[in-house]
Amino acid sequence: MIKLCRIQAPKTTRISDLLNRSLTVNVDVQSPTSPDPETVTTQLSNCSCLSELNQIYAHIIRTQFLHVYPAPFHWNNIIRSYTRRDAPTKSLFVYVAMSRAGVLPDSYTIPIVLKALCQLFAVQIGRQLHSVAVRIGLHSNEYCESGFINLYSKAGEFENARNVFDQNPDRKRGSWNAIIGGLSQGGRAREAIDMFMELRKCGFLPDDVTMVSVTSACGSLGDLDLALQLHKCVYQAETITDKSDILMLNSLIDMYGKCGRMDLAFRVFSRMEQQNVSSWTSMIVGYGMHGHVNEALECFRIMREAGVRPNHVTFVGVLSACVHGGTVQEGRYYFEMMKQVYGINPRLQHYGCMVDLLGRAGLLEEARKMVEDMPMRANSAVWGCLMGACEKYGNVKMGEWVAKHLQELEPWNDGAFVVLSNIYASRGLWKEVERVRRIMHQRKLTKVPGYSLAGSAD
Repeated sequence: MIKLCRIQAPKTTRISDLLNRSLTVNVDVQSPTSPDPETVTTQLSNCSCLSELNQIYAHIIRTQFLHVYPAPFHWNNIIRSYTRRDAPTKSLFVYVAMSRAGVLPDSYTIPIVLKALCQLFAVQIGRQLHSVAVRIGLHSNEYCESGFINLYSKAGEFENARNVFDQNPDRKRGSWNAIIGGLSQGGRAREAIDMFMELRKCGFLPDDVTMVSVTSACGSLGDLDLALQLHKCVYQAETITDKSDILMLNSLIDMYGKCGRMDLAFRVFSRMEQQNVSSWTSMIVGYGMHGHVNEALECFRIMREAGVRPNHVTFVGVLSACVHGGTVQEGRYYFEMMKQVYGINPRLQHYGCMVDLLGRAGLLEEARKMVEDMPMRANSAVWGCLMGACEKYGNVKMGEWVAKHLQELEPWNDGAFVVLSNIYASRGLWKEVERVRRIMHQRKLTKVPGYSLAGSAD
């Protein structure tokens, strides 16, 4: 008998709560003749926007189509359409309506609903759906199982994800990919690599999905020896899938870049039949990460000349390169280019780069104005950049202002007090140093002592 990961029933956000809510549509109970099933399927697959989809669903309800044709196939098409239109909540409402109509989900319904739950991070409802899957015998279905593993992993419940994986002795490659990908994306790179090794021992051949997750994990570890071995596995996966997958090659570029081997990253890049925006961005980020500022900006220039449109991640890489190189003018230029030329609204990462760039250059007032003018609230990383600049240049007044904001944001963090104490000490303000240390003592905040890590033997 299969155990459900020792999961307790959630106290909030139950499916039963959703049963009391419904998708708001204007319907006429005096319905005309139900449309042809093929027509409805075609309309759902061809709809271009959410408003059009709402109209189609309203027509389906008005004509009582789902009463005449109650098969899960038709419900699945509607749920899938809402999920594809980034309307996961409406997907769930349709699933609830399906349940109320007495139609049981099938092996296609559950994976679709799980995608919607992943978009909402609604793990509590996911647990209840897991119970439904067990009750109707679909919990071991490859696509259902991998969906539950993916949901639990995204929620950080790796023990539950691993329990789902372990409870099926006849697991398929999709489940392996789900657990490896979940561990890799969840910051458990070493566990992801170990799971990949186990996959190979069990006689499974990795595919493109496997290799993208594993190379990402390897990049996080910075293990070059492992990277060279995984490169061979990528070519084996290409042979299996009978195609040269651009995602796998981009993951190799990213992996080599994080391992500090931009020569190998460029070798992969230059041999690609076609590079997309992710290929160029991986090169730019890799160059910038290791201080090759000129190469990063030159790569960006060639990318634009090649007619490849940069995205917001590309500009994070470009601005980060400017930070490493201390090139303030270029940073301002590219920040404006992003907005004016490409119409990309700056995100928190872009503002963070600019604050860091200006702060390192001693332009503290300009950096402060950048923080104050941001359309979103600054996080601890942005404030930390400005605090570091205040320490570098001994700016007491601004340091006090930044420390106040940092303490409001993270009252448990001692970092702001430590840096502020250093700023006071650099200016010979020893009474203020003593005052800060007294506050730290009263709040029981102690600086974490520095320590070194021995290099890993493997």
